[in-house]
Amino acid sequence: MANIQLAKNLLRLRQEHHYTQKQLGDKLNITHQAYSYYETGHRDPNIDMLTKLSALYGFSIEQLLTVPCSIKNSFAKESSNTYHTGLIITTGDTIYLTEEEAELLIRLREASDDDRKLIKKILD
Repeated sequence: MANIQLAKNLLRLRQEHHYTQKQLGDKLNITHQAYSYYETGHRDPNIDMLTKLSALYGFSIEQLLTVPCSIKNSFAKESSNTYHTGLIITTGDTIYLTEEEAELLIRLREASDDDRKLIKKILD
């Protein structure tokens, strides 16, 4: 089971800081393979590693776990939201949803097939 948001944040932040996985592994005293497991969601970092990543990137542990973090885009508007835990059944991965995201998913479930196709086309 992986925290999808964390994996995406770690990949995005590494790329935005122009780090390689090897460079991060060296900074964190782990192998680049171990770090790659965090980015791919094959493994979640322990609390000590989350603390190091939090300090390195300047985000709180909670933000790394639940909020789409980026040095390019502010997440401040989302940081005051309450998050709902979601579970992707097929993989057992965890995802955190804002109230607005949860509402959108509920409305998507109620949408007609044509509306779903249109929404998918817009998002693609």
